[in-house]
Amino acid sequence: MGIEEKGVRTIVITGAGSGIGRAVTVACARRGDNVVALDISPQSVAKTAEESLAAGAAGAIGLVCDVSDETQVEAAFMQACDSFGPPYGVFANAGIDIGGLIHEMPLARWELVLRTNLTGIFLTCKHGLRQMLGAKVPGSVVCSASPAGFVAQAAGSCGAYSASKGGISSLVRCMAIDYAPFGIRVNAVVPGATETGMMWNNVPPAQRDAMRAQLYREIPLGRLGQPEDPARAVLWLLSDESDYVTGSHLVCDGGILAKSSISV
Repeated sequence: MGIEEKGVRTIVITGAGSGIGRAVTVACARRGDNVVALDISPQSVAKTAEESLAAGAAGAIGLVCDVSDETQVEAAFMQACDSFGPPYGVFANAGIDIGGLIHEMPLARWELVLRTNLTGIFLTCKHGLRQMLGAKVPGSVVCSASPAGFVAQAAGSCGAYSASKGGISSLVRCMAIDYAPFGIRVNAVVPGATETGMMWNNVPPAQRDAMRAQLYREIPLGRLGQPEDPARAVLWLLSDESDYVTGSHLVCDGGILAKSSISV
């Protein structure tokens, strides 16, 4: 049974104000879903909701939400359900990347990264799954993982981010088993180097052109990803076309994880 035969579906996306989250929101809008865009930035999430309506969403709302705050996450899901009913799909995507060597890292920075990236995914999934289970919706949850959860980044100073992303990968596998009996699939998308604002968070502006050129040389497909590249992967995981896929990691990284780090 195709998507169009099941009526309009509701998809909740976190980190929807920019980058991959925004691209997924607009892609879902184009196929006629109701989209609920969550982001910590009021201006960005409002713009994403407007773009989604223009792109063809059956309905679209933008809600301000800090995913590390359970009160805000729960309230956002309640408002989403009041507007469009329980979600069929959830894209748990919001995250931050703040670098630093472990021996120099203040505890507050470590906790901020883990609280946003890992606890934020947990809270998003928790309240999304509660609504799906309560309404007996067999749906799809997709979480944003990273190659950094599998291998260390060559540039270094990525311990907190990598730890958070490794935790997400483990959580995805566990949730896939726990919720399979209810017909709910849980998967991860693994974007590589993608042209988003977060990509350059830890790179001084004067060094970005040189790093971009280096990445073009090192990535097997010869380019950075665009937000629409992993968005298409997420869209597939949020569709019936992937209805026998759960507990998986869909890598969309231009070949980074397939490549030896030695360039000879």
